[in-house]
Amino acid sequence: MKVAIITDSTSYIPEEIRERYNIIVAPLSVNFGNQLYEEETELSAEEFYALVREAKELPKTSQPSIGYLTDKLTELAQDYDAAIAIHLSSGISGTFATMQTAGRMVENIEVYPFDSEVSCLPQGFYVIEAAKMVEQGIAPDAIIARLNEMKQSMRAYFVVDDLQHLHRGGRLSGTQALVGSMLQVKPILHFVDTKIVPFEKIRTQKKALKRIVELFAQDADTGKPIRATVIHANAPELGESFADELRARFPNATIELSYFGAVIGTHLGEGSLGLGWYIE
Repeated sequence: MKVAIITDSTSYIPEEIRERYNIIVAPLSVNFGNQLYEEETELSAEEFYALVREAKELPKTSQPSIGYLTDKLTELAQDYDAAIAIHLSSGISGTFATMQTAGRMVENIEVYPFDSEVSCLPQGFYVIEAAKMVEQGIAPDAIIARLNEMKQSMRAYFVVDDLQHLHRGGRLSGTQALVGSMLQVKPILHFVDTKIVPFEKIRTQKKALKRIVELFAQDADTGKPIRATVIHANAPELGESFADELRARFPNATIELSYFGAVIGTHLGEGSLGLGWYIE
């Protein structure tokens, strides 16, 4: 069986890895007024944050259309028997649901949609694992089972510099707990049941990052191999410094540096920082 691997652009997988494993990427887009950009292909993260600083209002984000996905699957059906499609959390985007529909509409290819329930490189970790298993000739059912196993230890926490992005974009659940002056704090956020919700309310970014390290240590101090990523929103020096701190303290953890691209950056805002990981 020949199996394709599909994800969307919010996985922010490095280009060399996408090419190495022939990973197919469905782009999400950001819309500044009348100008629509596909993230990653037409608008880099750096270009995006520069545009946001000049824009009068936040851009809108949009998922791949049902037409785009059905066309892509129809094209893949000529060469592949099956496709594993791994997408960002269904609680913040309709991409996963649209892929489910597209998969039912296209003949001659069996589609296995997978809701990562996260986004960014933690989502990409699922994609890379699936691609490696496809290369080994492992069947789709066994790959999905492995991804669900990974989900049991997958964690992602992040702190944003300004909650207004999430608040205005409607991507933050539990906003009733973040009213008035609480919009000025630096709470730790995470995914629960596919949605972004507050984990703890903390007053400063420094204290929030310290708390995230404590949460990471609960898994990393077991000595088990950990794969992790520090994710930054146009703050590479802050991200690298945080990653170096983790590398020094947790030698059993492989720490990568990644970024929040245009679509996720729209909702989190510049200066955000996150940490995602799973036990390998």
